[in-house]
Amino acid sequence: MTSFKKTNFNNAPERSPFRGLKNRWWIGLAAVIIVVAGALVLFGRGGHKAPRAGQTGTSAMAGVPVVAAPVTKGDFSVYLSGLGSVTPLNTVTLKTHVDGELTKVLFREGQVVSKGEILAEIDPRPFQVQLTQAEGALARDQAQLENARLDQARYQELVRKNYIAKQQLDTQDALVRQYEGAVKADQGQIDSAKLQLTYCRITAPFSGRIGLRQVDPGNIVHASDATGLAVITQIQPISVIFSLPEDSLSQILAKLRSGARLTVEAYDRDQKQKLATGTLLTVDNQIDPNTGTVKLKAEFPNKNVELFPNQFVNARLIIEVKHDAVIVPSPAIQRGPQGTFVYVVKADQTAGIRPVTLGMSQEGNALITSGLSAGELVVADGADRLKDGSKVEVKVPNNGAPAPAPPRQGK
Repeated sequence: MTSFKKTNFNNAPERSPFRGLKNRWWIGLAAVIIVVAGALVLFGRGGHKAPRAGQTGTSAMAGVPVVAAPVTKGDFSVYLSGLGSVTPLNTVTLKTHVDGELTKVLFREGQVVSKGEILAEIDPRPFQVQLTQAEGALARDQAQLENARLDQARYQELVRKNYIAKQQLDTQDALVRQYEGAVKADQGQIDSAKLQLTYCRITAPFSGRIGLRQVDPGNIVHASDATGLAVITQIQPISVIFSLPEDSLSQILAKLRSGARLTVEAYDRDQKQKLATGTLLTVDNQIDPNTGTVKLKAEFPNKNVELFPNQFVNARLIIEVKHDAVIVPSPAIQRGPQGTFVYVVKADQTAGIRPVTLGMSQEGNALITSGLSAGELVVADGADRLKDGSKVEVKVPNNGAPAPAPPRQGK
């Protein structure tokens, strides 16, 4: 049998059952003291701020910060927007009508030229030689014609006296007509040579801006060359071709039939900067079945060359201008179960709900047909935190303009 050795625990030191409990109590007390002290320090730094002048000590009395905008009265444009491209009214590739050596280039690349201005010259000497030859042939044939006519007159007299046969006179008549034809052919050769000499001087067919030169002086140019000498485009005036949905066509045609001149504005790619203002020229004669749009063409004076050929623009066709319209910023319009409304800032710095009738909204502005008057203040930013009668504090807008003042009592 296994024997067990007895251990004597009588000599071991006795531990108090409350000793661990006391240690835990002191540790917990110290932690509570530290937490309370930290809270007092934090509260002393950030919690007790001196109230500003004119500000109540309770947060319940502070107004909700909002951005307000005044209700204005002015012209409100109703327009249709479409994507467009700047297209010259006239574009031509300058080519030569005759073959020869290009001796002079009289234009600068990018130059604005006038109609009829000489732009280049081709060596005219070969055509001057042709002109001289044609003039010589004309002189020869004219002399032969004159002699044939004299013989014709003699033969007519001899036939009347029956000295010669009638056949000889008929032969002379045919010879006269033959020389008359030769004279006409010679005159045609002279006119052709003069025309070739005219073609040696290449002129601008219309006023416009000339592009990059494609051929240098000294090269032999041909009428069949595909590239030509340069390209000239008319930029004053210039046109813009843009597309609009087919649903707008009836409204546009009704305005055109009434004789109205519709204004078209061209904006940049971001639709922030207006580039130019023109008028609508015409509407295309068919609708594109693939896109459901119709093309329109507008003309712009382009006096300061704001528009450039093949430039992308956003076109706005102004259908109607409503005068003395009540206008508010579009963000001020709120929508609820009862319809559209705005928050109006009152003289006592509170916001009240005002039902309004919305006409249309364009370009960040909304047309109000009823419910507001010019000069009132409406909340344009921060309306999501308001309710009827909320205290508000009007802040400065992001554009740096001073905050508008609410109307005075009694007004």
